[in-house]
Amino acid sequence: MFNVETIRKDFPILKRQVNGKSLVYFDNAATSQTPQQVIDVIVDYYTNYNANIHRGVHTLSQEATDLYEQARLKIQKHFNAKASHEIIMTSGTTHGINLVASGFTALLNEGDEIIVSALEHHSNIVPWQMLCERTGAILKIIPMNDEGELLMSSYTDILSEKTKLVFVNHISNALGTINPIKVIIEKAHAVGAAVLIDGAQACPHVRPDVQALDVDFYVASAHKMCGPTGVGMLYGKEEWLKKLPPYQGGGEMIAEVTFQNTTYADLPHKFEAGTPNICGGIAFGAAIDYMNAIGFDKIAAYEHELLDYATTELLKIEGLKIYGTAKEKTSVISFNLDGIHPYDVGTLLDKMGIAVRTGHHCAQPIMDYFKIPGTIRASFAFYNTKEEIDALVSATKKAQLMLS
Repeated sequence: MFNVETIRKDFPILKRQVNGKSLVYFDNAATSQTPQQVIDVIVDYYTNYNANIHRGVHTLSQEATDLYEQARLKIQKHFNAKASHEIIMTSGTTHGINLVASGFTALLNEGDEIIVSALEHHSNIVPWQMLCERTGAILKIIPMNDEGELLMSSYTDILSEKTKLVFVNHISNALGTINPIKVIIEKAHAVGAAVLIDGAQACPHVRPDVQALDVDFYVASAHKMCGPTGVGMLYGKEEWLKKLPPYQGGGEMIAEVTFQNTTYADLPHKFEAGTPNICGGIAFGAAIDYMNAIGFDKIAAYEHELLDYATTELLKIEGLKIYGTAKEKTSVISFNLDGIHPYDVGTLLDKMGIAVRTGHHCAQPIMDYFKIPGTIRASFAFYNTKEEIDALVSATKKAQLMLS
């Protein structure tokens, strides 16, 4: 049974007061909250196991290494990677994207083409622009429509034998659109292109199967999945990871170093230079355990219920417009009130204890498409309630009245 009130007890921050009001946290697309079960793992690590990994013969180092590598195995199983060495531990989604972009500098030629979508976060635009500057490759864009959906016929038109890479987010952080990544991957592979999927916004809501998707690279962040900040993962097919050169040089990623020559370690350590976020990696595994114990099917069903309820209730407010009305969508609502700047609304909502995100959400091309400065974004997680949505609706009406 899915019992939201029981689940909420796992999250100590939800008991907080903000500006004298009970906290309503609707900024989950920026970062999710952390349950006590994961907090306990973090405390336990620093209390009992804190040591550097992979290098020490002493007990603490060996125990910390075992915990860290067990977390990698949990991540492998969760995403259904073929092998644990296909999981590269990173500082987050942005790190994973930049690692791949850096590696492809050696693999692209002038005139090659790479494709991104109009729905991308800046972290899945800027690294590819930089890659084009380094290599002379050409960046092409899959356009979107007014509903916030990608125009797949246009995608087919811009694919060619010159296409070497395709980069698309699984779910839009700004609009909540769920992209048809299976089709995108299949079409890219048909012309011989590799595909990277930005899964940062998808992983809190669904459980991606990288083998079933046949994706070449998939990136995610722990802090979107009830884990800590500063840690994430890059999945890469073994054959691709072997082709890419190391992203950084240093300790851990080497096999042998002399002043004449250096040889690199095998996967995954080839891409894991320096001391990693050991505690973060272990806590990432604990967060995956926590969410799987609840069940992603249950999470998705409940969050869809919240999305439907919030959409219906918010649209009852005169002058409110929702941006992003795709048929396939997750629990994100971006909206504006006629004649009122989103920042002003967000500020007043905060005074009433409601945390939302305002601005362009690191997706400025989407806002440019709609010719708006930004939106008010309410993003829901499985620990939110309909009563909290009622509070959002009431507070939005008050803000509208005060700012009109």
